[in-house]
Amino acid sequence: MPLITTVKPEHATGELAELYGKIEAMRGRISNSAQIFSTSPELIKQQMAFVEYYMVKQKSLSMPLLASIRMLISDKNSCSYCVEFNSFLLINMMNWTAQDVEAMRANPNDAKLDTKEKAMLLFVLKAVRTPHDVNAADVQALRDLGYEDGEILDATNHGARMSAIDIIFDAFKIEKDF
Repeated sequence: MPLITTVKPEHATGELAELYGKIEAMRGRISNSAQIFSTSPELIKQQMAFVEYYMVKQKSLSMPLLASIRMLISDKNSCSYCVEFNSFLLINMMNWTAQDVEAMRANPNDAKLDTKEKAMLLFVLKAVRTPHDVNAADVQALRDLGYEDGEILDATNHGARMSAIDIIFDAFKIEKDF
C-alpha cells in the first residue's frame, strides 16, 4: 500500500473519474502508476500529456529506445517498479529476450538498438547521470548521426523526467501491478 492516499478507479468522481476514463482508453487499465497521482488531478494531466507526447505525437524516437532509456535510468535509481515494467515492455511488446534486457543492464553498449539509437541512449545516460560532463562534441556526434536538436532534447527530457518519476514511485512505495 502506498504511503499517500490514492483513489481507486471505482471510487473516482468528477474530474478524476474523467481522467481515469481517458487513461483507461489510452492504456487499457488504471495502473498504480496512474493512481499514485490521483490526489492531484493536475499532475495526472501533466503525466498524461507527457505519456501521450512520447507515445503518439513525437515520431522520431522509437519505443525500444524510449523503454531502454526509462529502464536504464530507473535501474541506476534503483526503482524496481520502473525497471520491471520497462523490462516487461521490451520483452513482451518489443520482442526482446530476457537475455537482451540483462545484457543491456550490465552494459548499455550491448543494447539491442541500432548504432544511431545506441548513441542516443548513451548520451541520455550521460546527460542524466553526469550532466556537467556533457560537451559540445557529445551533441555534435548525435547531429552527425542525423538527430535534430529537438530530438536530442526530447530524449534527454524523457530520461530526466524518468528520474523524477522514480523518486515519486520509490518515496511513496508504489506497488507492482503488472
